[in-house]
Amino acid sequence: MDLLMQFLVGLAQAAMVASLAPLAAGLIKTAKARLQNRRGPGILQPYYDLAKFLGKDSVASPTTSWLFAAAPTVYFAAALGAAALAPVLAPLAFGLGMGFADLFMLLYLFALGRFFLALASLDAGSAFGGMGGSREMFIAVLAEPAILLALLSVALPAKSTGLAAMAASAAGVKWTLSEVFAAGAFFIVLLAETGRIPVDNPDTHLELTMVHEGMILEYSGRPLGLIHWAVAIKQLVMITLFAVLFLPGAPLSWPPLAQAAVLAAKVVATALALAAAETATNKMRLFRIPAFMSVSGVLALLALVAR
Repeated sequence: MDLLMQFLVGLAQAAMVASLAPLAAGLIKTAKARLQNRRGPGILQPYYDLAKFLGKDSVASPTTSWLFAAAPTVYFAAALGAAALAPVLAPLAFGLGMGFADLFMLLYLFALGRFFLALASLDAGSAFGGMGGSREMFIAVLAEPAILLALLSVALPAKSTGLAAMAASAAGVKWTLSEVFAAGAFFIVLLAETGRIPVDNPDTHLELTMVHEGMILEYSGRPLGLIHWAVAIKQLVMITLFAVLFLPGAPLSWPPLAQAAVLAAKVVATALALAAAETATNKMRLFRIPAFMSVSGVLALLALVAR
C-alpha cells in the first residue's frame, strides 16, 4: 500500500475511533451502573456531555500562560495521532498490506499528551492542579515500565516492535502461560492508564482521591470538552490494544469481516470487564499503588521468562 493511501486509511481510522470513543465510555458507565443496581446515565450520555462542553465558552485565570491554552489541543492531537497509528483496523489491514506505527511511537504520543497536561496543571498555579499533576506523573513512572515489558512479551515472538507485525503474530495464537501473564499485566496497566478504579476515580472531585480530575479543574467549556474527548479516545485505543495483542483472536485465514466481528466482540467484552473490575474494587490509597503496579511488572517479567 502506497504512502498516500496509508495516510488516508490512518485518517479514516482516527475519525472512526474519535466517533466511537464516547460510545465505549457510555457503555462502561451504563454497565457499571447496572452492576451497582443503579439506573445510571444512558449509553449516549457522553455524546451529550461533549456537545454541551464544546458549545460553551471557557474562562481562564489571567495568570496562566500560552501553555495552559495550548495543552488541551496538544493532548487531543496526541490522542488522535495514537488512534491513527494503533492497530484498530488490524483484521482488515492484513489483507491490504497496511502497516502501523512502532509501539514506541504510540507510547511517546501518550507521554507527550500527559506531559503537556501536567505542565498546564502547574501553570494554573492552584493547589489542586499541582497535586493532580504530581500524582499523575507518579503513576505514569510506575505504569510505563510495566506497559513496556508487557508489550515486549508480544514483540519477542513477532521479532519486531512494529504494531502490525505484533498484531499478526498475536492473531489466532492459543493461550499459554506466557499469554495469561502478559494479559494480566496489561489489564492492570489498562486500569492505570485509563484512570479507572482502583488507581483513580474518574467520577469524583474529592481532594483525597482525584488524580486526573485534579489536573483539569481549572478548565471549562471547549478546552474541557477536548480533554474529555481525548481521554475517551485514549481509553478506546488502550482497550483495542489489549483486545488485539493479548486476547485470543481469529486466525489470519479467516475472512477480514469475521476477524473484525471477533475484534469488536473482544473490545465490548474488555469494556464490560473494566466496569466489573471497578464495581468489585474500591479506590486504592495512593501509597499502595506502587505495590499494585509492581504486580503488573512481575507478571510481565514472568511472561517474558515463559517465552
